[in-house]
Amino acid sequence: MNTRANNSKERILTVAEALILKQGFAGTSIDDVLDHAAITKGGFFYHFKGKTDLAKSLVERYLATDEEIFSGMFKRADELSEDPLQRLLIFLKLMAEMMADLESTHPGCLVAGFSYESQQLNEEVHALMKRGVLNWREMIVGRLQLVLAEREPRVEVSVDSLGDMFTSSIEGGIILALVLGDNTVLVEQILNYRTHLRLLFEY
Repeated sequence: MNTRANNSKERILTVAEALILKQGFAGTSIDDVLDHAAITKGGFFYHFKGKTDLAKSLVERYLATDEEIFSGMFKRADELSEDPLQRLLIFLKLMAEMMADLESTHPGCLVAGFSYESQQLNEEVHALMKRGVLNWREMIVGRLQLVLAEREPRVEVSVDSLGDMFTSSIEGGIILALVLGDNTVLVEQILNYRTHLRLLFEY
């Protein structure tokens, strides 16, 4: 695919994501996307078979972006410490700082938004969303297992639930930030999760 085609596809995805986060998947038509992206109908269907195919591409793009961001922050955390717990705490601190640096309130999570309109999406998109959430769990659980190999928690914990707590802190924080119009509550939820890990594992 040539550069011009890549640029037009990326423009469609960027515009569609912004519109869907603002007005929902069902409330966003292909014509809305075409108008805001300044793309012809032929240009749209060159890249996507239809609205469901667009949703699939949006989820794939969203998850790939998250993976790149998380990998970059963990790489930095690994450079700063050799201790597994400190590496995880540094990662969470970097994430909180990234959210604090946003110029406006977090726009929302595409996967969470799609989960509210699950009846509008096919099984392939559902499977992608589930895989994304499980990947987030596995990412944190992998780090937690390294911590558990060296430290006993103060109380008995389920490592999978503790991994899911990362996702729920982020997603819940995004909802609070959107409702309250205050991005600091998202930052606080990330830092609260970080504090929870410190209370569990630091002596």
